[in-house]
Amino acid sequence: QVQLVDSGGGLVQAGGSLRLSCAASGRTLNSYVMGWFRQAPGKERESVAAISRSGGSTYYADSVKGRFTISRDNAKNTVYLQMNSLRPEDTAVYYCAASLYTYLSYPQILAENRYGYWGQGTQVTVSS
Repeated sequence: QVQLVDSGGGLVQAGGSLRLSCAASGRTLNSYVMGWFRQAPGKERESVAAISRSGGSTYYADSVKGRFTISRDNAKNTVYLQMNSLRPEDTAVYYCAASLYTYLSYPQILAENRYGYWGQGTQVTVSS
């Protein structure tokens, strides 16, 4: 098992940046494929990004490609989401998640049902 605590959200103007962090305890972070998801008001949760156990492979939703970067520091048991060029439509609660699977590839690595451990969520609000 792994426990996840995500943080780093806040209020930012359009065009600004935020860096989200997800700290893991329990099993070491390198045991898990990791992902970031988000849920906007009135909408279903959607995939944002995912990263392989070693960090060698990353995947992104089309809506954030070129603006967001997922990374991990397994020595610190932490995964990050760097968000640049933020837009009002990026406003959502962001969740980190650990996968139930050892290896995943696109598109399964971006599928919510491949993840079984979730952080509590951190609010990101982008003003226009």
